[in-house]
Amino acid sequence: MKLESLDTKYEKLFNNLSKESFLSMSALGGEIPFYIVPYNPEQENDIVLKTKLLKDRLSRDGISVFEINLFDLSLEMLEERGVLEKIVAKESELSKAKLFKTLQGVLDSETKLIPRIEELCKENVSQIVFLTGIGQVFPYIRSHTILNNLQNSIKDRPTVMFFPGTYGSDLSLFGRLKDDNYYRAFNLDTLNL
Repeated sequence: MKLESLDTKYEKLFNNLSKESFLSMSALGGEIPFYIVPYNPEQENDIVLKTKLLKDRLSRDGISVFEINLFDLSLEMLEERGVLEKIVAKESELSKAKLFKTLQGVLDSETKLIPRIEELCKENVSQIVFLTGIGQVFPYIRSHTILNNLQNSIKDRPTVMFFPGTYGSDLSLFGRLKDDNYYRAFNLDTLNL
């Protein structure tokens, strides 16, 4: 994957996200309001900074954004269940399969993570939802699973997933790992509103 000019990318993002047609979802023709911002994973640190600046800029223009960082949310859920310290203490002793099974049990997308995201979105009224931390939770949480499950619940506002990889007709995490097909989201790099 090539490195991008993030100044150009984020200026276009700001312009699209601040348009009334984006916020009102009027240009969707009945489609779900899911968007993906693919990026080169080598630019992760810059993306985190630029995304914060984008949220601040949108806020100054009166547009509220609620960000859900899946990595932070996962740590919070592990801590609430009282297993985070245990996992950290025993990580070197656990096989990859056992660690994977433990994390998937506590962070099961359908029964635990998605209901938590739905709850957070109800509590935090905003005009846009940002989903971040996607690469940090792989392989325990898969981006297509999140999108597939959220499409039934978060329809009242645009949801934007910042995705470290490529997105055409399928999601390719880190530009190397095919996650799964997901056709329902719009690529904000190629979309002109």
